[in-house]
Amino acid sequence: MTRFLCLILLIMSAGQAARAEVKVASKAFTESVVLGEIARAAITARTGEAASHARELGGSRIVFDALLAGQVDVYPEYTGTLRFELLSGDGTVDDVDLEAALAERGLKMTRIGFSNNYAIALMPDRAAEMDLQTIGDLRAHPGASLGVSNEFLDREDGWRALKAAYDLPQTNVRGMIHDLAYRALVSGQIDVIDAYTTDPQIAEYDLTLLADDRGHFPAYDAVFVYRADLPAEAQAALTALAGSLDEADMQRLNKRAQIDGESASALAAEFVSQQTGSTIEAQAEDGPATRIWQRTKEHLGLVGIALVAAMIIAVPVGIAAARLPKFGNTILGAVGILQTIPSLALFVILIPLMGIGTVPTIFALFLYSLLPIVRNVHAGLTGIAPGLLDSADALGLSRWARLRRVELPLAAPTIMAGVKTAAVIAVGLATLGAIIGAGGYGQPILTGIRLASTPLILEGAIPAAVLALLMQGLFDLAERLITPPGLRLRQAA
Repeated sequence: MTRFLCLILLIMSAGQAARAEVKVASKAFTESVVLGEIARAAITARTGEAASHARELGGSRIVFDALLAGQVDVYPEYTGTLRFELLSGDGTVDDVDLEAALAERGLKMTRIGFSNNYAIALMPDRAAEMDLQTIGDLRAHPGASLGVSNEFLDREDGWRALKAAYDLPQTNVRGMIHDLAYRALVSGQIDVIDAYTTDPQIAEYDLTLLADDRGHFPAYDAVFVYRADLPAEAQAALTALAGSLDEADMQRLNKRAQIDGESASALAAEFVSQQTGSTIEAQAEDGPATRIWQRTKEHLGLVGIALVAAMIIAVPVGIAAARLPKFGNTILGAVGILQTIPSLALFVILIPLMGIGTVPTIFALFLYSLLPIVRNVHAGLTGIAPGLLDSADALGLSRWARLRRVELPLAAPTIMAGVKTAAVIAVGLATLGAIIGAGGYGQPILTGIRLASTPLILEGAIPAAVLALLMQGLFDLAERLITPPGLRLRQAA
């Protein structure tokens, strides 16, 4: 039943596998993006061949799994995250253990030179008001509200471990995008956040960092983690970056990227030029019109392929549900279950099976498009007046002829309503594909959230809304074209 979709996905997978360029990735926060650009620029300068950078691919687990699967070749990570989150089952105690655990998975790492440790931060006036100097002091304030990064909320060395280590009583703890947590802190909506010690906002807002008086947080030394089968010259480029950045340097780069609004590509080119003694050109930045056009093509590709595949599968399934009343509810229930899976969870679940990028995104959109189409095909066919069907039988039409000439034309408005619903849902959900590297309108939205840039957010949000309206209008036109003239006149009356 799914041969058509599988063929499309296999073709796209083959196209992705054919690309021989080194693939750098980064997580969804500014420092990771800057370091990813530095790795890309250094590899390009050393090898003379272009390297790509898949920016803002969500959290550590998503990117690490993509690295293991060969979907990406290198990304910036931290030793504490590797030891206590990604490789927690290996019992790594020191760097020797960590390197051995990576080697077992066909991976290597190179230290960048600085540590970016976790800290608990709050505004200075709030710290004075609550008389907070250490993390342990939070025990005296059970009503304090905390906003921590979504990853920190659930990771092994995150909030749960911190709460247990300090016996903290707080229950008002919300998971948030890291960069948004700073805005909530400054506006007074929350009292306490988790911070990275190289965050530029610490100096920008003169934040108070609570002392880790029980030594809970381990060292989070920044490293490039990469595949052992990476070409030797690319590995040499990463090795040459060892020890090249200290905490002050990284904090300055973060400030220039996040607060001053400088391009990560330009910062990377400047840094690599200083390190190599040669002039590295920054990767060209496209203008808004070019970016929107590129994102439009990506978004249309995601939605279009998924929707066509869904229609090819869903219409026969809907017909079967209508023709087989005993199994109709079972069929509708089966496709309904797919709709109950949270979209972000489905995208992540598909990564081990299909990797990152367009393939899992299209498959997820295909699954979410099935229910509205199948349900409306079923409703359209079962809602036809029995007298009309009896008339068709009296004319001697076969079951196939009756379906093609009578039932489907009569059900066309209802079926097209389902297709329109599926299209609008797919346009919206496709923006989540940017989290796993599928591009589309979600990419500027993610970047805009990270940089607190409303224009960038609108650069993705407005075209997505316009595309949804255009698709609805196109399907309205298609409905008029496929609906028999007599039915159109009756609907108009």
